[in-house]
Amino acid sequence: MSKQSKRREALVYHAKPTPGKIKVVPTKKYASQRDLALAYSPGVAEPCLEIEKDVNNAYKYTAKGNLVAVISNGTAVLGLGNIGPEASKPVMEGKGLLFKIFADIDVFDIEVDTEDVEAFIATVKNIAPTFGGINLEDIKAPEAFEIERRLKEELDIPVMHDDQHGTAIISAAALLNALELADKNIGDVKIVVSGAGAAAISCTRLYLAFGAKRENVVMLDSKGVIRNDRDNLTAQKEEFATHRKIDTLDEAMKDADVFIGLSTSDIVSPEMLLSMAKNPIVFAMANPDPEINYQLAIDTRDDIIMATGRSDHPNQVNNVLGFPFIFRGALDVRATKINEAMKMAAVKALANLAKEPVPEQVNIAYNETRLTFGREYIIPKPFDPRLIGEVPPAVAKAAIDSGVALEPILDWEKYKDTLLERLGNDNKIIRLLLSRAKSQPKRVVYAEADHIDVLKAAQIVHDEGIAVPILLGRKEEIERLKEEIEFDADVLIIDPKTDEQVEQKNKYAEVYWKQRKRRGVTLLEAQKLMRERNYYAAMMVNEGDADALISGYSRSYPQVVKPMLELIGLAPGSTRIATTNVMMTERGPMFLSDTSININPTAKDLIKIAQMTSGVVKMFGLTPVMAMTSFSNFGSSKDQTATKVREAVSYLHRRHPDLLVDGELQTDFALNSKMLQDIFPFSKLSGHKVNTLIFPNLESANITYKLLKELNKAESIGPIMMGLRKPVHILQLDASVDEIVNMTAIAVIDAQQKGKQALMSQKNQ
Repeated sequence: MSKQSKRREALVYHAKPTPGKIKVVPTKKYASQRDLALAYSPGVAEPCLEIEKDVNNAYKYTAKGNLVAVISNGTAVLGLGNIGPEASKPVMEGKGLLFKIFADIDVFDIEVDTEDVEAFIATVKNIAPTFGGINLEDIKAPEAFEIERRLKEELDIPVMHDDQHGTAIISAAALLNALELADKNIGDVKIVVSGAGAAAISCTRLYLAFGAKRENVVMLDSKGVIRNDRDNLTAQKEEFATHRKIDTLDEAMKDADVFIGLSTSDIVSPEMLLSMAKNPIVFAMANPDPEINYQLAIDTRDDIIMATGRSDHPNQVNNVLGFPFIFRGALDVRATKINEAMKMAAVKALANLAKEPVPEQVNIAYNETRLTFGREYIIPKPFDPRLIGEVPPAVAKAAIDSGVALEPILDWEKYKDTLLERLGNDNKIIRLLLSRAKSQPKRVVYAEADHIDVLKAAQIVHDEGIAVPILLGRKEEIERLKEEIEFDADVLIIDPKTDEQVEQKNKYAEVYWKQRKRRGVTLLEAQKLMRERNYYAAMMVNEGDADALISGYSRSYPQVVKPMLELIGLAPGSTRIATTNVMMTERGPMFLSDTSININPTAKDLIKIAQMTSGVVKMFGLTPVMAMTSFSNFGSSKDQTATKVREAVSYLHRRHPDLLVDGELQTDFALNSKMLQDIFPFSKLSGHKVNTLIFPNLESANITYKLLKELNKAESIGPIMMGLRKPVHILQLDASVDEIVNMTAIAVIDAQQKGKQALMSQKNQ
């Protein structure tokens, strides 16, 4: 994608369909006059009077306890510098979005139009009663140090400047683990810190809190080594001024054990790296390009333990591992501050989590066979779902133990369960999906690439590295649309209807004819069919010229399914095909089957649909918990529709006792754990959270998923095709660009899976 195109895409993202990235959503009923009378006048007077009696009641009757202010004056924004308060607002909204999706914390972003320290402090103090916590952001040093110090002293709610402490906490966790792997003691190691801004100062202070020695630290700024004989040093730089008579990074790096980079790109040379001690620890965290290229560093030293700020290398030091969960723990015990004990607890929790067995969901997301604690895995991955269950409790406990918590937690198991429930409020599964696809992109053929939304999706897929698109359709129209959307990448375009690709079409026709000649297909008919996009695209996948296929944007489902069944055929062991849709709901991802194929499945069909759906759920790294739904509960009706569901469940219980499946069940009982436990405690699903619904017929499944999509605005991935021999996935008519991108990721992952299965099959032969 061109720079101009990327710029336009970023601007459209922020402007459409609604300006900005966050909004306020009511949490109470407001439909009736009674609701409004309670929400505002006269009912609102009662909580106001209770808060007047005791201001702590604000936590009971308002959103204060889950509301954080992200506050900046725009003086040190990302890599943009002092761009002012209004220009910083998109970044602050973005920070609010991260708070919400990772820890379910609500945010108001506040941009303050002053660079005067006293005025800024006064502003924050004046608005502080609104909030349960304050996250300071993108404020330049040294003012940031004074602002944070004063606000922590003068306010009774948690205050943290994430630019300082976020990187410090994550890198400290990584450092503790790296030192363990290198068999070095933090009190003995020589540390070089390149950079002397807010993050570098905070990092170094935290390392000292864990036992590093001040005399073993050498810090550099843009002028060179910070020595105690230099003039005009800030108080923060004086804190780390060295007595050593050295001036350059080259000299500082000799025999150093640890390099911490928070400065600028490409300042560390291979020679400097070679001069470091055995098992050097290098955290090159300059963004977007580190102080030394990752590949160059590991090629230079095979004993190196390295981390960067980049997601495309192992050991990413990413602040999102820290701030959402630290504030979550602080808010949940009503901490009056975020102190050193709480930050150190977060460090230890992150370090310890990296040593625990990694869930399959995380391995799948990063396309790893098995992530294990070691040189390339010293800190957890940002997509690790365990973070919210581990870091906030550690922070909350430290707040209680250090005496700054006003509401101690008594039942820690219940608290952890509450935290895990919050995970259902975001779309982590989509991020996992896209990340996994990017790890091993495949060639995906789009059979309707002359439609602008399909082409836009192919552009995103190409630019994000999700897949290698192959575009089928009217060549002139595709070229015109590519120019219109500034899709200037050199990708393969094929128009099966033209006289081009004659040799390829004849080859495909010959193969197809040999397969179907005893089923009434002549060679001439086969040649004509290869001029049709779906037939041509299916043969590309069949013959290995593409890895997966996406179609269905402009044609009805049955029209597209027919050629796929004829050309692709069923997977080994499959007796039929079916589809499942993944719905992104507030309770988490829900898998609904069969949404597109089987009109009135038999008991045997339902068994197969359940088994195939189970495989798809596992493909997403989740454990399938399956309810086979009906209008009745456990034999309450003798109707044939209910009976076939009961028969299917009975078979699955006998033949697959380890599968968490039960029914027949009404949907409300399937989704309401308490109702199920109270009325049907004998159910295999009792005590489990259902994430999969198998419907008794196409009508009920299709209506349900479309109802969820339109009324609840639940994002849908699907229909995901199950049971075909090759990765073929068919869109719903007029699918959105996002839906096409998500389906492409599914197709890529399907191709990855089928490729692995084929290799295993070859090895076993």
